[in-house]
Amino acid sequence: MQRLYASWRHAYVTRETHAGDCIFCRAQATSDADALIVHQGVTAFVILNLFPYNAGHVMVVPRRHLASMAALTHDELVEMAELTQAAEQVLTEVYRPQGINVGMNLGRPAGAGVADHIHTHLVPRWTGDTNFMTVVGEVRVLPEEIPQSAGRLRPAFARLLARG
Repeated sequence: MQRLYASWRHAYVTRETHAGDCIFCRAQATSDADALIVHQGVTAFVILNLFPYNAGHVMVVPRRHLASMAALTHDELVEMAELTQAAEQVLTEVYRPQGINVGMNLGRPAGAGVADHIHTHLVPRWTGDTNFMTVVGEVRVLPEEIPQSAGRLRPAFARLLARG
């Protein structure tokens, strides 16, 4: 039997989590480079997924620690929608995907990895980008490293959102 190793996943599956320890809240308390935040809004921000499904996988996250969309204020809801729209434009410009998955998983049974702080995923997609590696080997083959993604996305967000 041949084995395929994804040693980078070890950090994710063995990470310590504590009650009240939220990756999104912690990301806001560190520098942009460390947290991989690619855009800071007023009530929400855009951050790269540390364990992406594809290159350019970002999440739009409200600053407040909330578990449901129903708890968002009108301003938070509007900014999340606007940042999701901006992220679609930025990903299209930077990565030229053939499609983008956009979605939320509300609650752990729905697939939420961070169930108590809502966030919207945007995953660039290309025809043929899924392969046997993910299905058989539980390995993702990504064409670029996360810091390179951050370096490509930050200026595009700054340019797009400076225009209004």
